[in-house]
Amino acid sequence: MKYYIGIDLGGTNIKAGVVSEEFEIVAKATCKTNLPRPAEEICADMAKVALEAVKQAGLTLDQIEAVGIGTPGTANSADGVIEYSNNLGFLDFHVVELMKTFIDKPCYVENDANAAAYGEYVAGAAKGANNAVCITLGTGVGGGIIIDGKIYSGSNFAGAEIGHTVIDPNGPQCTCGRKGCFEVFSSATGLVNMTKAAMEEDKTSIMNKMSEEMGKVSARTAFNAMREGDKAGKAVVDKYIWYLACGIANTINIFQPDILCIGGGVCNEGDPLLLPLKEQVAKEIYTKNSKKNTDIVIAKLGNDAGIIGAAFLGLAH
Repeated sequence: MKYYIGIDLGGTNIKAGVVSEEFEIVAKATCKTNLPRPAEEICADMAKVALEAVKQAGLTLDQIEAVGIGTPGTANSADGVIEYSNNLGFLDFHVVELMKTFIDKPCYVENDANAAAYGEYVAGAAKGANNAVCITLGTGVGGGIIIDGKIYSGSNFAGAEIGHTVIDPNGPQCTCGRKGCFEVFSSATGLVNMTKAAMEEDKTSIMNKMSEEMGKVSARTAFNAMREGDKAGKAVVDKYIWYLACGIANTINIFQPDILCIGGGVCNEGDPLLLPLKEQVAKEIYTKNSKKNTDIVIAKLGNDAGIIGAAFLGLAH
């Protein structure tokens, strides 16, 4: 049996896992990222949690084939360099070179959304597809694109920023500097903002009572209110799904993948999200009469997608 190490480097936590050749996570370890601090210290901790995962798996480094790292920001997978990550404060960080001083194995680095997409491709909802797009609905909207079984990252390794395509040029300001980005409307953050606006407009909405009881407004508030028959809650959900469908239809029209999978906490809503989303997308895609249209599915691997995808980056490159 062959084993690989996958590292998911996040702004809050560093997670590492030992993954078997059958795409199963054998053991995991984690530690806090503790930003801000030097990149060299973070790399040392990545190696530390990776070695801890190997120990927990009851293995030795001799049984490990390769190491893969998924990171926020622009990752030059050809040179092994994190060119820029605003979340981590990295600039031209030679992460592969340094990682090899801790763990002397083949090492690869890739953008975290791309790594997660590759995880879904090799072992999750997009398994068996030739071309796939994965969209993660979280704090922002992350994107990963697989073309002919390979990660597509563009000529400058900054491709697949699906969240920063514009839905409404007169829409709210996005953190990237543009207005009306897909991310502004379709992220979990965007859904929370829509919910808050609707609550302010209609004080009688069940959403107001729900948020008081929970102590916050979440991405689930509008869906929960809709299930209770709240008209304002349903209006928020309908609006959110309309924007999400618009962005997904745009993506399908460009790439025409076999599968488009969506992940993130919002997707835990299941059919109340997926069924109307599919119906709306079907109205908007260009290939309405095609015998082979893109299948829209919910991602399967959850938080493990990044670890599994990172572990097999050697296959991707």
